[in-house]
Amino acid sequence: MLGWWSLDPLALAPVAAAGVGYAVRARRLRRRGRPVERRRVAWFALGLGLVVVALVSPLDRLGEERVFYLHMGQHLLLGDLAPLAVVMGLDGRLLRPLLALAPVRRLRWTGHPLVALPLWAMTLWGWHLPPLYQAALAHSGVHALEHMMFFATGALAWAAVVEPLPGPRWMGTAQKAVYVLVMRIIGGTLALTLIWSGHVFYPNYGPGEQRWGIAPLTDQAIGGGLMFVEGGTITVVAFSLLFLRWVREAEVRQALLDGGASAEAAARAARYGPAAGARGGSPPSS
Repeated sequence: MLGWWSLDPLALAPVAAAGVGYAVRARRLRRRGRPVERRRVAWFALGLGLVVVALVSPLDRLGEERVFYLHMGQHLLLGDLAPLAVVMGLDGRLLRPLLALAPVRRLRWTGHPLVALPLWAMTLWGWHLPPLYQAALAHSGVHALEHMMFFATGALAWAAVVEPLPGPRWMGTAQKAVYVLVMRIIGGTLALTLIWSGHVFYPNYGPGEQRWGIAPLTDQAIGGGLMFVEGGTITVVAFSLLFLRWVREAEVRQALLDGGASAEAAARAARYGPAAGARGGSPPSS
């Protein structure tokens, strides 16, 4: 079984660098009396763990055996679950050193919801077009680029919902629910296309499917089914959490209004916490 694990240093180096950078920054913040919440640390660790599982576990090797649904499982980890967990582990304090870098500052516009969502959608659909997907199967460099783009655009898309940094004022909880719904419609449409197309899009999987005794259309349909179920599960969980947040924000906002706070200050405090309302602005990013 250990032979199925492939410890590729080049694949693990960015994960290790991210983990070390996070630990160093969290330690500095703790020394300054501003410790990072344990839940954030746990989320970030989970996200990195999911990346490691996707890249070096038997899932990666079995996907290389040309079985589509296993490869789809890897992509769901890299493009959806791991980015969500990583983003849940971040906030402005942790990101400040990264945001100080000029290249990162120039790219901050990609985190705007109206930019991040189209980037995510184009990446998801673009890489599942047969020519690009087949190229990723045939060339390791293209495959690595595919994985990086899945993770990067997934993180940008989820950041618009989680808000490790303050987002546009209009992007409230209700708008975030609509945003998640649009994400899942886009992903669900691709999943249903894979399930019901009746056409094999990726013939390069043929040899592996024959070895595993899986019909190509069945393999493709199972992969689409995994995508559909994962997306539906995430949507239900996200909607539930957003609803609870909407209720809490409404209660906090009303209590502040009853206490004499201005409508703007009450809205800020309900969204970002009491400190933001007291400061008259969004939460500090440092």
